[in-house]
Amino acid sequence: MSAHVTGVRAVLTDIEGTTSSIAFVKDVLFPYAREHLPRFVETHRDDPAVGRWLDATAREAGIEDPHSRRVIDTLLRWIDEDRKATPLKALQGMIWKEGYESGAYRAHIYPEVPRKLHTWKAQGLKLYVYSSGSVPSQQLFFAHTEAGDLAPLFDGWFDTEIGGKRERGSYLRIAETISVPPPEIVFLSDIGAELDAARGAGMQTVHLQRPPEHCPDADTHPCVAGFDAISLA
Repeated sequence: MSAHVTGVRAVLTDIEGTTSSIAFVKDVLFPYAREHLPRFVETHRDDPAVGRWLDATAREAGIEDPHSRRVIDTLLRWIDEDRKATPLKALQGMIWKEGYESGAYRAHIYPEVPRKLHTWKAQGLKLYVYSSGSVPSQQLFFAHTEAGDLAPLFDGWFDTEIGGKRERGSYLRIAETISVPPPEIVFLSDIGAELDAARGAGMQTVHLQRPPEHCPDADTHPCVAGFDAISLA
């Protein structure tokens, strides 16, 4: 199947399951963050950036003392639950930065994605990321991919601080921020509920279903198996 999208000035893309394998995040990044989080918190507690998110974790979990071991236990539980909590995502991003910079791993990227991103950039399209992972972790991800540094290709980054990915208002705020009308933005994701929210805001959408997944028989969004099947004009 293919998707032909017209009247587009900007591409807004998800990461997991869209540009990159869910398995990389699940099997490499999450375990790395879980293993290193207790030591990271203890050794960076006085860092104001870290302290901000430890305070936010304590508030969200109803813990009076942000220095309590319960904060670390809460963060570990959130990792196990795959909670989309903004404080956790921010701290994970800081931990992953150490991993990327030490060469512990490189971010997985589907092989056709870099080529397609370069093609769209050459067409004059603006490229943006919207992921539940924090903006710094997104930037690290694309700066350290198996295909090299792709971060300079992107014009902007959005995480859940702008709103939840299944909320229509988030996409309206993104469109306003980048000064592009929603109908001239195409959102790429593997999650139907996210695509529904983006379409509800007026954006065009493309559903990515990477093999071995299959496009639903009655998909309400154009559905493809990879970026090569997407044509933008």
